[in-house]
Amino acid sequence: MAIRKYNPVTPGLRQKVTVSYADLTESKPEKSLTVGITKSGGRNHSGKMTMRQLGGGAKRKYRIIDFKRDKDGIPAKIASLEYDPNRSAFIALVVYNDGEKRYIIAPDKIKVGDIIMSGAKAQPDLGHAMFLSSVPLGTDIFSIEMVPGKGAALARSAGNYGTLMGREGKYAIIKLPSGEIRRILLTCKAVIGRASNPDHMQEVLGKAGKTRWLGKRSRVRGVAMNPVDHPMGGGEGRASGGHPRSRTGIMAKGQKTRNVKKSSSKLIISKRK
Repeated sequence: MAIRKYNPVTPGLRQKVTVSYADLTESKPEKSLTVGITKSGGRNHSGKMTMRQLGGGAKRKYRIIDFKRDKDGIPAKIASLEYDPNRSAFIALVVYNDGEKRYIIAPDKIKVGDIIMSGAKAQPDLGHAMFLSSVPLGTDIFSIEMVPGKGAALARSAGNYGTLMGREGKYAIIKLPSGEIRRILLTCKAVIGRASNPDHMQEVLGKAGKTRWLGKRSRVRGVAMNPVDHPMGGGEGRASGGHPRSRTGIMAKGQKTRNVKKSSSKLIISKRK
C-alpha cells in the first residue's frame, strides 16, 4: 500500500499524508454484515460527561467481524478488500463454499480471489487461521486468541503481528508487537501473516478538523488550568506544574498500573519494558 501526499492547495493539505486506497475494491459494505452504531459523546445515562475529549465525528456503520474464524474445514474466497472506519486495519469480505459471507481482518498483501481456510486442515499460508500447535516456528501471526474459542484479542491493528518463538508443554511462546514474550495455550487460533495497512502509522491528519471528524475533541493541558481544575494547574507565569499526573491525581510516569495478582501474569516470560 502506497503513501499519498498532497499539493498545498489549502493550509490543511500542506502537511497531510494519507494511505492510498488503490488496492481496495469495494466502497460500500455488505448490508447483511452491518449494524447501526450509537455514540455517547462521553456522557453516561444521566447526561453527565464521564469521559472527556470525546464527541462528534462522522456517522458510521459497524461491520461485524469474524474474530473467531470458527468455520473450520470449509474453503473461503476473498471477495473484496474494504475500508473499515472502526479500526486501523483493512477488512476483507470472504465467501465460503456454502455461500455464507463473513468479514475478517485482511492480512497484508492478500488479493481478491485468494482462497483461505481455518481449522486443523488449514496450511501455513497467508490468511489461514490455524491452531498454534500446528503453526511452524518462526512464523509471523496476527489476530491471536488468548482464550480458546473466544476470538482474536492480540495483534489486530494495522501492520501488527507476533512471532511464534517456541512451544513449552501445552503452551506456545509468542513475542507480541509490544515486545512482551508470553505463553498462550496451543489450542488457541491465530492467522498466518501480518495485519493489513502497515503504512497507517505514517498518516498525518493535516488539520484539527480531521481529528474532529474522527470523533475526538481537543485536549487542554493540565498546566494551563487553574488549581481547582487540575493537580498541575496554577502558579505564577508559566509554571511547570510539578510531578506529571492525571486530573484525578494518578502519576503519569513510573507508577505501575498492572494488577500484580492477575492470574495471567504468570504466563508472561518477559515484559515489554
